[in-house]
Amino acid sequence: MAVKIRLQRHGKKDAAFFHLVVADSRSPRDGKFIEKVGTYNPNTNPATIELNFDSALDWMLKGAQPTDTCRAILSYKGVLMKKHLVEGMKKGALTEAQVNEKFTKWVDEKSGKIIGKHDRLKTDATKKASDRMKAETVAKEAKAAKVAAKLAAQEAVPAPETTEAPDAPAATEESNG
Repeated sequence: MAVKIRLQRHGKKDAAFFHLVVADSRSPRDGKFIEKVGTYNPNTNPATIELNFDSALDWMLKGAQPTDTCRAILSYKGVLMKKHLVEGMKKGALTEAQVNEKFTKWVDEKSGKIIGKHDRLKTDATKKASDRMKAETVAKEAKAAKVAAKLAAQEAVPAPETTEAPDAPAATEESNG
């Protein structure tokens, strides 16, 4: 029986959510499976991956073949690296201490890259927000200056006199009185 590690689709339309499952290669995509080894949510940035590392490694060592996307996910989480090191240990090229040391070094480097990406995304988001606020402030000030200029222009132009009749009686009253 050919065993595959593959994705099983869940979620709504345009909001896919996947389970990583170990299944017979002949079973349908969302059908019967042997074991669920994790979840994958591509809707977040970076994608959220929860994986039962030991179970996935055990299935890889037994010969389960991952699909392309699952291979990328397992590589990202370090399952393929650990498998490579364990197979080297079985052949006698490495000791268990060397395997653990190399794997922890790899995990530390990988976590540093992931933290760097989180920080970069956070700073980019705050920079975009501050740029947006600056642009809004500039637009608001430009609009206020335009309105002020329009009001100043209206005040500078004298109001046209319609008739002199209202002024004339006042002048005669002053002369009479």
